[in-house]
Amino acid sequence: MSLEKILVHVCCAPDGAYVLRLLKENFEPVAFFYNPNIYPPEEYDLRFQEMVRVASWLKVPLIEEKPDFDRWIQLTEPLKNEPEMGRRCDLCYALRLEKTAQKASAEGFPLFTTVMSISPWKKSQILNALGEELGRKYGINFLQADFKKKDGFSKSVALSHELGLYRQDYCGCLYSYQERQKRKAKESEPTGKKS
Repeated sequence: MSLEKILVHVCCAPDGAYVLRLLKENFEPVAFFYNPNIYPPEEYDLRFQEMVRVASWLKVPLIEEKPDFDRWIQLTEPLKNEPEMGRRCDLCYALRLEKTAQKASAEGFPLFTTVMSISPWKKSQILNALGEELGRKYGINFLQADFKKKDGFSKSVALSHELGLYRQDYCGCLYSYQERQKRKAKESEPTGKKS
């Protein structure tokens, strides 16, 4: 008996490794890398190459959809001052999930999902609601999940250490990158104390 195929949106190798391995128990996953939010281009390339490694390790097909970074900026710039986990993030989820739903529908997949719910910084309720809505729009089923449950996030961290995967220290977008740079600059400032 063959397993049901599922198109799985992946944003990075650490999240992808754990979730894809988990999904392989009951499905035939195909990884879909569409992330126009990732900045700068070197970071995008690094995350994609790490995902290539994971897909090869798991023997899972990997599809890359080239990012439209300019469109992402145009759509998210009005929300650039939103805090992390705010409305800008919701819009970013929607953009990536819609592209996944479109691809799944066009390629004849019966089902799609995303690995993003494994992150403690991602809102699974929002992701699942968007996935359901987009599934209806494109006539395809969405697999609802909260992959961070049952210690999913800590298991993904352990697996990524075991595999020697690059683990990023910001979500990936331009705005979180800028925040990270400010934070790093602040951390490296001298304290002004004399010894």
